[in-house]
Amino acid sequence: MQDLTDEEYDALDEYWTEHTPKLSGNGKSGFFAQHSGHTVFIDDLSANWLCMKAAANNTTPEAIIGEWVREQIKKAVS
Repeated sequence: MQDLTDEEYDALDEYWTEHTPKLSGNGKSGFFAQHSGHTVFIDDLSANWLCMKAAANNTTPEAIIGEWVREQIKKAVS
């Protein structure tokens, strides 16, 4: 990635000084701040398996987990 020039740095500084990012109203901003309760940590083996499965199916680990969870819910209510 190309480094910014002094003029570009100054323009960005001026822009963010005049356009302060807005908070969501609850004191948190951004996706990760708002969804921190959704963060789940898993072991390396599970993470690696999810990433390989997702890559093989051209999807995301989140989609694999979501599909599995929906299958489990369907089994539980049947």
